[in-house]
Amino acid sequence: MSKEVRMLEMRADEQNEEMIVEGYAVKFDSPATHGFTEIIDKHAFDICDMSDVCLKYNHSDTNLILARTRNHSLQLNVDDIGLKIKATLIDTSTNKDIYKMVRAGLLDKMSFAFTVSDEDWNYETDTRTIKGIDKLYDVAIVDVPFYDTTEVFARSEEEFKEEKAKYEALKLAKAKAKLKLSLN
Repeated sequence: MSKEVRMLEMRADEQNEEMIVEGYAVKFDSPATHGFTEIIDKHAFDICDMSDVCLKYNHSDTNLILARTRNHSLQLNVDDIGLKIKATLIDTSTNKDIYKMVRAGLLDKMSFAFTVSDEDWNYETDTRTIKGIDKLYDVAIVDVPFYDTTEVFARSEEEFKEEKAKYEALKLAKAKAKLKLSLN
């Protein structure tokens, strides 16, 4: 089996002075075409070994690891959309730089490195469907993704509070309008 790498989505969120990034390293049934089309099936991670996965920058072994499942600074969750990640970055200069670039939107994509245990090829349409991933080696914040549907976001606690206040104001305005209609 050869190790393969794919790119995807992420966002960063600063809460209580922590550097938290989250997003999707994999989105299911979302085709990417680069000479051939590739699709990750929603059951691809059913028997995947995700026991020791690192969060890296551009899959590089020369850069320091940003987070890791082994020490619980990286959490992985397979849901209906794909492979969701949430990482708490420790206070290092590298992590701060990458976090700031995510917040600024300079880095807005993700990738994943893996080996395949099961796949289907449709040679008429040049489509590869990955049905089983044997081992997940890393997820990565990347400059250039394989899958364009990925993204990474950053926002501060202040921005979150502003968004929540706007949501609450809109919710209140809708409730008042509904009440006004029912009184008429």
